[in-house]
Amino acid sequence: MRVISSPQVAEQAVLASLRDAFGDLSRSETPVPGQFVIELPGGGDVIHYPAVLPHAGVYAVKVSPYLPDPAGPAVVTAWTMLVSLSTGQPVALLDASGLTVERTAATTVLAADLLLPPDAATAAVIGYGRIGRAHARYLSHLRPGMTVRAFSPGGIDEVDDGVRAVASIHDAVTGADLVMLCTSAADDVLDPRTLPPGTVVTSISTNAPGAREIPPAAVPGLDVYVDARTSLQVASELAQAATAGWDPATVRGDLAGLVAGHAPRPSGERPVYFRSVGLGIEDAAVAWAACRNDDDTTKGLPQ
Repeated sequence: MRVISSPQVAEQAVLASLRDAFGDLSRSETPVPGQFVIELPGGGDVIHYPAVLPHAGVYAVKVSPYLPDPAGPAVVTAWTMLVSLSTGQPVALLDASGLTVERTAATTVLAADLLLPPDAATAAVIGYGRIGRAHARYLSHLRPGMTVRAFSPGGIDEVDDGVRAVASIHDAVTGADLVMLCTSAADDVLDPRTLPPGTVVTSISTNAPGAREIPPAAVPGLDVYVDARTSLQVASELAQAATAGWDPATVRGDLAGLVAGHAPRPSGERPVYFRSVGLGIEDAAVAWAACRNDDDTTKGLPQ
């Protein structure tokens, strides 16, 4: 087994691997596994993200420990292991800390590209940290002609090429066809109901209990899409909306359906909301793309 401590992967390879993974999922009758949390004695937890990639011939699991430290910041790591479905042997162990950023941004932007009309011209990134910058980077690959505006509550010291910093959320979202929420906020950042019908809003939020970026009360007034149906129990605002009477069966589609072309298009009558929580299949796809970038690791496996 090869240990890859600094995996490298190009954006186009990540996007292609995600399309393959969700394409596999669209043809499968097996639901995508969700997240599994193991509580640790004395506090902390380990989240497990399992997945199978049939086209790659591997099983994958990412483990992400959260280890509180009373004397300072908590320790947070992430590692993904790939196991051959032919031999049952480990193929690679990858440091997934950086890969998690890639899969988060790539998943959002892949969904947004499939939900947006061809003539979408302007995007807003709310929260221009490491993950927000990755969102803008992936968007430049799939929608290179879009204007991108960015806002962060604490200000933005520097922006990447093609991105313009603005002074407020209002300045960022006004006239935007796509609004990507990339914050670690514990409460509402934006109410999508204030945006014109057809505007695509994406949210990643965090795994913290109760964390959300939009109000649960807004959910019934949106065309809702998710990365997978299992996300309905994990995404705080969707779970709270369901408790208040919203019917999860009204979700219009998931990412597998969007990739395969089975999910219905947005109605055009309401803002559109795509919610991702981070799935093992996304981690597996990005790890596989990184492994394929390493010739020795994937020798003898399906290509």
